[in-house]
Amino acid sequence: MTETFFETLRGECATDWSAAVNHRFVRELCDGSIADAAMARYLVQDHRFLDAFLTLLGAAIASADRFESRLRFGRFAGMVSGEENDYFLRAFAALGVSAADRAAIPDSAPTAGFQALMREAAATRAYPAVLAVLNVAEGLYLDWAMRASRPLPENFVHAEWITLHDNPFFRDFVGFLRDEFDRVGPEAADQARDFFSRAVRLEREFFDDAYAG
Repeated sequence: MTETFFETLRGECATDWSAAVNHRFVRELCDGSIADAAMARYLVQDHRFLDAFLTLLGAAIASADRFESRLRFGRFAGMVSGEENDYFLRAFAALGVSAADRAAIPDSAPTAGFQALMREAAATRAYPAVLAVLNVAEGLYLDWAMRASRPLPENFVHAEWITLHDNPFFRDFVGFLRDEFDRVGPEAADQARDFFSRAVRLEREFFDDAYAG
């Protein structure tokens, strides 16, 4: 069976992809043993992506070549703006991280790098480049979340972060992203490969950073 375009690029980044989905952060999150300090550091930085990520989704809506695709991105943007953002606020409250605390914490190097990559991809106005970053940002998360054993940890901060990235709506969206990438990615293969590989490397570095403090 012939490899898809997504599978080919993931294979080229197999070392970093595997290191990310099997990372210490993922293991400790999924078994509920992660320290509050590491979880808080991670969530503070991850929440910083929201603005750049919505910009990226906006670029996907603008550059998509099908009306049906624009609808899918619009629905997903609504989920991120609502349900996912609500989780962050509840998690910060549970972890004792105030708005003032969050504001005082600078962006980490991986956070700044990923924000810049999302905005760079959006600025290309090229659908394959946008899809390359989205397929890493969402596909890699589904990959690790699907590996979580059941029952999930009792702490909602851990359990809901897993289920936000492994549920029927999210699985369906990631499948859509891969189908779109396989459809249009090969027409701009070099550009897509560049954005894809940089995104995978940054995902690994982002997980590493949870323990940097």
